[in-house]
Amino acid sequence: MGSLAEYRAQALAEGYDEVLERSWPADATFDTHTHPFALKARVVQGEMWLSVGERTQHLQAGDDFALEREVPHAERYGPAGATYWVARRN
Repeated sequence: MGSLAEYRAQALAEGYDEVLERSWPADATFDTHTHPFALKARVVQGEMWLSVGERTQHLQAGDDFALEREVPHAERYGPAGATYWVARRN
């Protein structure tokens, strides 16, 4: 899975402008929303479900996901919450 420093260096080299570590508490849910940035992320702890349209992905530690800017999506986190590294292209 590598380190956050390695993930950050790779993402910045790919043209992303910021890289953050985000953690969400157990069973958190976020109804459909959008972001004003494109992103790619890697789950590093816990699990989450990402829903885009009719498709829901179950993501666990080591899994990657990406979203273009302004794509409507919903998020749900597992009983232990989740932490992921996220690279944003503003």
